[in-house]
Amino acid sequence: MSQTMLMSRLLEAAKLHVPFDGWSDATLRMAADDAGIDAGLIPAICPRGAVDLALAFHDEGDRLMRARLEATDLGAMRFRDRVAFAVRVRLELVEDRELVRRATTLFALPQHAADGAKAIWRTCDHIWTALGDRSDDVNWYTKRATLAGVYASTVLYWLGDDSEGSTRTWEFLDRRIDGVMQIEKLKGRARDNRLISGLMAGPMKVLSRVRAPDRRQQTGMPGRWRDST
Repeated sequence: MSQTMLMSRLLEAAKLHVPFDGWSDATLRMAADDAGIDAGLIPAICPRGAVDLALAFHDEGDRLMRARLEATDLGAMRFRDRVAFAVRVRLELVEDRELVRRATTLFALPQHAADGAKAIWRTCDHIWTALGDRSDDVNWYTKRATLAGVYASTVLYWLGDDSEGSTRTWEFLDRRIDGVMQIEKLKGRARDNRLISGLMAGPMKVLSRVRAPDRRQQTGMPGRWRDST
C-alpha cells in the first residue's frame, strides 16, 4: 500500500480522536491502531509526528475546495464575489469545525507557526490559481498575502460564530473583501497621481524586477529577479 493511501487511512481514523485529544501523538497512535497500521510505519508516514497529520488534513481541504471550484461556473460572478465564494467553499467543506479549531491551536505554537503560515499561503495560492490569476510579478505575492490576511481572520471569526448557517461569518468575509477592494481603488488613484507616482518611481522600479516562483524549478527562494539589462 502506498504512503498516500496509508496517510489517507490514518487521517480518517484520526478525525474521531482529534476533538478529544487534538492533533497529538496520542491521536496518532490511536488512529494507527484503529486503521490497523503497524506502529513501526508511523515514522515513515508522519516523520514529524502529529503536525504532519494536521497538515495532511489541511491539504485534504484544499483538494476538496479545488474540485468544487473546478466544477462551478464562476463566470457569472463579479470577481470579488468569486474570491468570497472560494473562501466560503473552503470553510463549508469542513466536516467538523473542532478539527480546524484544534489545528489552529497547534499552529499557534511557536515551533509550528511557520507550518501554519505556509498552509494558509498554499490555500490562497490554490484560490488565486483556480480563479485564473496570471500575474508573474510582485502582484503574485501581494494578492496571496492580502488574501491570506482575509482568510486567516475569517477562519478565526468562523470558529467563534454560532449564527445559523454561519451568516455572520459570511457578512464578516464580505466586509473584509470590500475593505481590500477599497485599498485597490486607492492604489489605482495613487498610480494616476503624478506627484505620488513620481515619488514611487524608484521603489516601483525595484519591485518590477520581482518575479513569481517558477513552479517547474523550485529553488527554495520566494521569487526571482529579472535582469534589467
